Amino acid sequence: MIHFPAQRRGPLSALSIRLAAALGLVLAVVAVVYLERDGYRDVNEDGLTLLDCFYYAVVSLSTTGYGDITPFTPSARLVNVLFVTPARVIFLIILVGTTLEVLTEQYRTGRRLGRWRRTVKDHVIICGYGTKGRSAVSALLENGLDKSRIVVVERSGTALRQATSAGLVAIEGSATRSSVLEEAHVRNAKAVIIATDSDDASVLVALTARQLTAGQVRIIAAVREAENAPLLRQSGAHHVIVSSATAGRLLGLSTSAPPLIDVVEDLLTPGQGMALAMRSAERHEVGKSPRELESLVIALVRRGKVVTLADRAGAVIETGDMLVHVRDDRPTATTPTP
Repeated sequence: MIHFPAQRRGPLSALSIRLAAALGLVLAVVAVVYLERDGYRDVNEDGLTLLDCFYYAVVSLSTTGYGDITPFTPSARLVNVLFVTPARVIFLIILVGTTLEVLTEQYRTGRRLGRWRRTVKDHVIICGYGTKGRSAVSALLENGLDKSRIVVVERSGTALRQATSAGLVAIEGSATRSSVLEEAHVRNAKAVIIATDSDDASVLVALTARQLTAGQVRIIAAVREAENAPLLRQSGAHHVIVSSATAGRLLGLSTSAPPLIDVVEDLLTPGQGMALAMRSAERHEVGKSPRELESLVIALVRRGKVVTLADRAGAVIETGDMLVHVRDDRPTATTPTP
């Protein structure tokens, strides 16, 4: 099931407001009739109780009108003309408006779903919207990817609501099932990021994604244990990030070289000072050494493979190279206009 980004006020909220208005109208009519109860008579002519007033209000507003309770005094009839009859019209408007709004919302959702299915392409599928999944989404948005090109696959209802509240399209279900990934249009995707809570699930998701895409879509996965990384690569993942090993290395660095932790945290935290970035080599940079450039280049990406500056091949920039460099990511101060 596909969930679209949450709107400011959903159909259930609007329906609740209308139901509350209808109930308030019924209570208002009950109060007016109860105050004028001596001007009404029923078939037994024994006076109206509070329950009789509720009955009369509901029957009158719903235009049923059994006729077993009728106003007979001029004041009671005047109240019916000036208050009960307009309330009946308003009550019908509320009921009809609620029905029309529900039908309109269903039609709008259907059109939105059809338009999304026709246009979704080159998107990124996030399998799992836990801590890792949310961090991956944040990184994609910081790098300029539009929210409309991110699709979250998640089973948890809470995580689904968080994703739609963040303006993302979310699909309810397990990413290990081919039908769910097909609903996410995995064949048209640019990449699949696997951020599940267990390594077993990550392997199954990678196998399913590879089977559906024949290896044409890049698969990036995170695993907890390093021993599961080779299995995940064999399952079809192009890149595997070992979260536990990475955390362990950072913990070790925090003891032997504490300042390095600050540098790594700065690189990974947007807007703090430094950030890793990648760009295409410009024409005037071809033939030069990466060390000659003004920006701090730390590696080259050549024909899809990383070339470090320590390699002989990384001594000179070639046409088509991508430069991995460190950029200044501090927010620029804006001078307020007088």
